[in-house]
Amino acid sequence: MFLNDDFLLTSETARRLFHNHAKTMPIIDYHCHLDPKEIYEDKAFRNLTEAWLAGDHYKWRLMRANGVPESHITGDASDYDKFLAWARTLPKAVGNPLYSWTHLELRRFFGINETLNEASAPAIWEEVNRKLAEPAYTRRSLIRKSNVKIVCTTDDPADSLEYHRLLKESEQDFQVFPTFRPDKALNIDADGFTVWLTRLGEAAGVPVTTYDTLVEALRSRVEFFHQNGCRLSDHALDVLRYQAAGEASQLERIFAKRLEGAVLSPEEITVYRTELLSELIGMYHDKNWTMQLHLHAFRNNNTPMFRRLGPDTGYDGINDLSLAEALSKLLDRAECSKGLPKTILYSLNPGDYPALLALMGCYQKDTAGKLQLGSGWWYNDTRDGMRRQLTLLADNSLLGNFVGMLTDSRSFLSYTRHEYFRRVLCELLGELAGRGEAPDDQALLGQLVEDIAYNNAAGYFGFEARSAAK
Repeated sequence: MFLNDDFLLTSETARRLFHNHAKTMPIIDYHCHLDPKEIYEDKAFRNLTEAWLAGDHYKWRLMRANGVPESHITGDASDYDKFLAWARTLPKAVGNPLYSWTHLELRRFFGINETLNEASAPAIWEEVNRKLAEPAYTRRSLIRKSNVKIVCTTDDPADSLEYHRLLKESEQDFQVFPTFRPDKALNIDADGFTVWLTRLGEAAGVPVTTYDTLVEALRSRVEFFHQNGCRLSDHALDVLRYQAAGEASQLERIFAKRLEGAVLSPEEITVYRTELLSELIGMYHDKNWTMQLHLHAFRNNNTPMFRRLGPDTGYDGINDLSLAEALSKLLDRAECSKGLPKTILYSLNPGDYPALLALMGCYQKDTAGKLQLGSGWWYNDTRDGMRRQLTLLADNSLLGNFVGMLTDSRSFLSYTRHEYFRRVLCELLGELAGRGEAPDDQALLGQLVEDIAYNNAAGYFGFEARSAAK
């Protein structure tokens, strides 16, 4: 039966593990793209399209693949017509995780067991919109309903963190912490770099006119974020290259050249990024933060649509460039200096997993699972992708130290992805027991499941021991 209580749980062991151990564990969503202002303001959604389709480029890509006009995806069509376009697309998505996720969200949040298609769409639209108007379906209510204890948003160093502070004062059921994401500091070649430097300087109280003052401003913001509960950083490193500076003055020359409006050479850009990232890694180590590196996205491939819609609209691919040598140099430099912070390595290219796992093992020490292979991300956020990541992690490291799933989402309805992941995990462990590769031991495997679902993340990031910023 479709999405019954035991879907994906193909053995008795898997079923016991999920229902007795995984199902009721709380959630730590340590990487997402929810807006802290939206969480704080806690408004009701105007309708299901706003809750479901606004900003969700996973769905947009499938709708485009089904020939839906852009007017009914990101354009000026009515919200109902956009929803109907998704309902017409969904029956062709059998086998895609969005088919399962869509129906899980309807069931878990709204109690609707009917499958969504063009015929059922009008009634589902009316029923869900009626519920969305109720106080039990505001932004914060959906987080509570999902048994989420911690949410980590993704925040620019120049952000004020105003809404994180307001949430700390007003929200009792879950905590919202910032994550430090300094991509704009590293992207010296970006068009808006100098404008962003002004914002950063204003936030830090340090006019950023030199490379040294940039580092000073970022250090100040790391301290500010730390005081407001931040314990993670994050970087989008779509292309990772490594080249150390020949001398300290080289960085000042590169920075001054950029401020003067000159075009930097690829070598200058690489030197700047290498040195600034190394500085930041040292700051993270000092604060005992966890560093997240998101590697090998290949962004903005459709130039006309990028000009029309901007980034993060469904036109990104997977980078297949070499990774190991540059990453090794970066990690080794950190280890030779202050030492690596706790680090999570994600790659959008699953072909990178063996190299990442082998490299991680070269730097493990002191902390259980200090270096982590991040969960199946983006195009790997599927049953097959999750199983591949879990299998290779188990093959090459310690599965029992894995910090588990995250949503990486802009949607308040995405928490069913944690259920989906937990079912996949239990399915895989059940298969191992069924083949005799693991003992069919409820205590052993049940503890493993609970740890991966929640306990490891709570211990690794240190959130459980902290109820207020220190």
